[in-house]
Amino acid sequence: MAAASYEARKFGVRSAMPSVTAKRKCPDLIFVPHRFDAYRADSQQIHKIFAEHTPLIEPLSLDEAYLDVTENLQGIPVATTIAEMIRMKIKAETSLTASAGVSYNKFLSKLASDQNKPDGLFVTTPKMGPAFVEELPVGKFHGVGPATTTKMNQLGIETGRDLRDQSLAFLQQHFGKAGAFYYWIARDVDERPVRADRIRKSVGAEDTFSEDVFTLEAARAALEPLIEKVWRYCEDRSIRGRTVTMKVKYADFQQITRSHTALGPIGKQGEINHLVDALLDPLFPVGKGIRLLGVSLSSLGESSPDAGDQLRLQI
Repeated sequence: MAAASYEARKFGVRSAMPSVTAKRKCPDLIFVPHRFDAYRADSQQIHKIFAEHTPLIEPLSLDEAYLDVTENLQGIPVATTIAEMIRMKIKAETSLTASAGVSYNKFLSKLASDQNKPDGLFVTTPKMGPAFVEELPVGKFHGVGPATTTKMNQLGIETGRDLRDQSLAFLQQHFGKAGAFYYWIARDVDERPVRADRIRKSVGAEDTFSEDVFTLEAARAALEPLIEKVWRYCEDRSIRGRTVTMKVKYADFQQITRSHTALGPIGKQGEINHLVDALLDPLFPVGKGIRLLGVSLSSLGESSPDAGDQLRLQI
């Protein structure tokens, strides 16, 4: 399953969940085939609307981006006004609803965008920012996944206030390099600029499961939508990569990665599937459950006209 509607989520259905599990949670579930051509067309239209207001657009996915409207093209002084205009135009031109978050840094704007989904607007001002972060459960923080949430909860960290009360040394001890990120976002500090020209070193997708995965078949099913997501991102931006990396995190939080680099740019989604299968198969049978799986593509570059016609798999 590639995605779950808001209605399905009420039954515990999540993105990338095996269809058998999803059907068990919601017997009346209806499966709808994807229409990626339509998704891409809508995404291009939405990004055109973004570009009417600012050239500083940092895409995150087909339907999500950061916009810096500090100095916008229409000279509108209030960011909230721009957000409302964008939402209205998306609705008028695509018939799609859109949620927006307005704030003074990336971290808070991302949190704000999640507050009133699927069709809303939320604003976090500098005055309300610290209190907003303090009261929020850490599981709601962008960048804190289910597994990290569980670990934080076990350490007595339930909310942003609890996270802020921890020292930098404590967070780095328990979360490694990510500790510094958690330390600063708990203080609503995020100085990352919106970078329209950022060069990605890799493209990846991962999912943490509500139930541990033990079989090869279930792992393959969970990886399929992640591979699809990575490939669509590359297709939409005409980029290709040479190195496929699979990430595995077990129930005891042990994490491993397995990688393979092809002789040339990978030109078809099927090649990624083949490589991931070759990386996955040797891990089974497993002695402990798998909590998370991820796939990434690196060694990125622009695609050539004949990239899709060349098969370069050396296993």
